[in-house]
Amino acid sequence: MQRPKARRLALQGLCCLDVQGESALALVETFIRDSRESPEIQAEACRMLRAAFAARAASDALLEGESYHWNVHRMALVDRNILRLALWEMAAEKTPHKVVITEALRLAQDFSSAESSRFINGVLDAAARRLENNSRDAGDAGDKVV
Repeated sequence: MQRPKARRLALQGLCCLDVQGESALALVETFIRDSRESPEIQAEACRMLRAAFAARAASDALLEGESYHWNVHRMALVDRNILRLALWEMAAEKTPHKVVITEALRLAQDFSSAESSRFINGVLDAAARRLENNSRDAGDAGDKVV
Protein backbone atom coordinates (compact mmCIF):
# COMPACT_ATOMS: atom_id res chain seq x y z
CA MET A 1 0.00 0.00 0.00
CA GLN A 2 3.03 2.29 0.21
CA ARG A 3 3.61 2.78 -3.50
CA PRO A 4 0.13 4.18 -4.36
CA LYS A 5 0.41 6.72 -1.54
CA ALA A 6 3.89 7.70 -2.68
CA ARG A 7 2.61 8.09 -6.26
CA ARG A 8 -0.13 10.46 -5.07
CA LEU A 9 2.39 12.68 -3.28
CA ALA A 10 4.83 12.52 -6.19
CA LEU A 11 2.07 13.54 -8.60
CA GLN A 12 1.15 16.52 -6.46
CA GLY A 13 4.80 17.52 -6.37
CA LEU A 14 5.20 17.12 -10.14
CA CYS A 15 2.23 19.40 -10.72
CA CYS A 16 3.79 22.05 -8.48
CA LEU A 17 7.16 21.78 -10.23
CA ASP A 18 5.47 21.93 -13.63
CA VAL A 19 4.04 25.33 -12.71
CA GLN A 20 6.80 26.76 -10.52
CA GLY A 21 9.91 25.19 -12.03
CA GLU A 22 12.85 23.34 -10.58
CA SER A 23 13.63 26.14 -8.12
CA ALA A 24 10.60 25.01 -6.08
CA LEU A 25 11.98 21.48 -5.52
CA ALA A 26 12.98 22.13 -1.90
CA LEU A 27 9.53 23.55 -1.12
CA VAL A 28 7.81 20.60 -2.77
CA GLU A 29 9.93 18.14 -0.81
CA THR A 30 9.02 20.03 2.38
CA PHE A 31 5.35 19.67 1.40
CA ILE A 32 5.87 15.91 1.05
CA ARG A 33 7.69 15.67 4.39
CA ASP A 34 4.87 17.65 6.05
CA SER A 35 2.31 15.09 4.88
CA ARG A 36 0.79 12.66 7.36
CA GLU A 37 2.33 9.68 5.57
CA SER A 38 5.03 7.50 7.10
CA PRO A 39 8.68 8.48 6.62
CA GLU A 40 9.09 5.52 4.23
CA ILE A 41 6.25 6.75 2.01
CA GLN A 42 7.61 10.30 2.13
CA ALA A 43 11.09 9.11 1.12
CA GLU A 44 9.66 7.03 -1.74
CA ALA A 45 7.53 9.97 -2.91
CA CYS A 46 10.57 12.26 -2.94
CA ARG A 47 12.59 9.66 -4.85
CA MET A 48 9.81 9.19 -7.42
CA LEU A 49 9.32 12.95 -7.73
CA ARG A 50 13.01 13.66 -8.37
CA ALA A 51 13.40 10.80 -10.84
CA ALA A 52 10.19 11.52 -12.80
CA PHE A 53 10.98 15.23 -12.92
CA ALA A 54 14.51 14.54 -14.17
CA ALA A 55 13.11 12.21 -16.86
CA ARG A 56 10.42 14.60 -18.08
CA ALA A 57 12.17 15.42 -21.38
CA ALA A 58 12.34 11.72 -22.31
CA SER A 59 8.75 11.20 -21.12
CA ASP A 60 7.56 14.20 -23.12
CA ALA A 61 9.27 12.88 -26.26
CA LEU A 62 7.49 9.56 -25.84
CA LEU A 63 4.22 11.38 -25.14
CA GLU A 64 4.55 13.43 -28.32
CA GLY A 65 4.87 10.22 -30.29
CA GLU A 66 1.88 8.52 -28.69
CA SER A 67 -0.61 11.37 -28.20
CA TYR A 68 -1.57 12.11 -31.75
CA HIS A 69 -2.71 15.69 -32.36
CA TRP A 70 -1.86 16.66 -28.76
CA ASN A 71 1.16 18.74 -27.94
CA VAL A 72 2.35 17.86 -24.42
CA HIS A 73 2.03 21.47 -23.26
CA ARG A 74 -1.59 21.60 -24.44
CA MET A 75 -2.54 18.69 -22.19
CA ALA A 76 -4.19 19.37 -18.87
CA LEU A 77 -1.60 19.94 -16.14
CA VAL A 78 -2.68 16.95 -14.05
CA ASP A 79 -2.99 14.60 -17.04
CA ARG A 80 0.46 15.58 -18.31
CA ASN A 81 2.03 14.84 -14.95
CA ILE A 82 0.15 11.58 -14.43
CA LEU A 83 1.53 10.52 -17.81
CA ARG A 84 5.07 11.68 -16.98
CA LEU A 85 5.05 9.79 -13.69
CA ALA A 86 3.68 6.63 -15.31
CA LEU A 87 6.07 6.77 -18.27
CA TRP A 88 9.06 7.21 -15.97
CA GLU A 89 7.89 4.27 -13.89
CA MET A 90 7.35 2.08 -16.96
CA ALA A 91 10.79 2.89 -18.34
CA ALA A 92 12.87 2.94 -15.15
CA GLU A 93 11.23 0.67 -12.60
CA LYS A 94 10.43 -3.02 -12.57
CA THR A 95 6.74 -2.42 -11.94
CA PRO A 96 4.62 -4.29 -14.53
CA HIS A 97 3.15 -1.95 -17.13
CA LYS A 98 -0.42 -3.05 -16.37
CA VAL A 99 0.03 -2.09 -12.72
CA VAL A 100 1.45 1.31 -13.68
CA ILE A 101 -1.47 1.94 -16.04
CA THR A 102 -4.03 0.90 -13.42
CA GLU A 103 -2.45 3.20 -10.84
CA ALA A 104 -2.33 6.08 -13.34
CA LEU A 105 -6.04 5.59 -14.03
CA ARG A 106 -6.76 5.73 -10.29
CA LEU A 107 -4.86 9.00 -10.05
CA ALA A 108 -6.83 10.34 -13.02
CA GLN A 109 -10.12 9.37 -11.37
CA ASP A 110 -9.09 11.11 -8.14
CA PHE A 111 -7.46 14.24 -9.55
CA SER A 112 -8.65 14.84 -13.12
CA SER A 113 -11.75 14.97 -15.29
CA ALA A 114 -14.02 12.08 -16.26
CA GLU A 115 -12.67 12.08 -19.83
CA SER A 116 -9.05 11.95 -18.73
CA SER A 117 -9.06 8.26 -17.88
CA ARG A 118 -9.78 7.22 -21.48
CA PHE A 119 -7.09 9.54 -22.84
CA ILE A 120 -4.49 8.44 -20.29
CA ASN A 121 -5.32 4.77 -20.80
CA GLY A 122 -4.92 5.05 -24.57
CA VAL A 123 -1.63 6.93 -24.40
CA LEU A 124 -0.12 4.64 -21.76
CA ASP A 125 -1.26 1.49 -23.53
CA ALA A 126 0.45 2.64 -26.75
CA ALA A 127 3.55 3.75 -24.84
CA ALA A 128 3.74 0.39 -23.01
CA ARG A 129 3.65 -1.43 -26.35
CA ARG A 130 6.39 0.81 -27.72
CA LEU A 131 8.58 0.31 -24.65
CA GLU A 132 8.07 -3.46 -24.80
CA ASN A 133 8.95 -3.49 -28.52
CA ASN A 134 12.05 -1.37 -27.90
CA SER A 135 13.09 -3.70 -25.09
CA ARG A 136 12.57 -6.75 -27.29
CA ASP A 137 14.49 -5.13 -30.17
CA ALA A 138 17.38 -4.29 -27.84
CA GLY A 139 17.41 -7.88 -26.59
CA ASP A 140 17.37 -9.22 -30.15
CA ALA A 141 20.27 -6.97 -31.12
CA GLY A 142 22.26 -8.33 -28.19
CA ASP A 143 21.60 -11.90 -29.31
CA LYS A 144 23.06 -11.39 -32.78
CA VAL A 145 26.49 -12.79 -33.46
CA VAL A 146 28.77 -10.42 -35.31
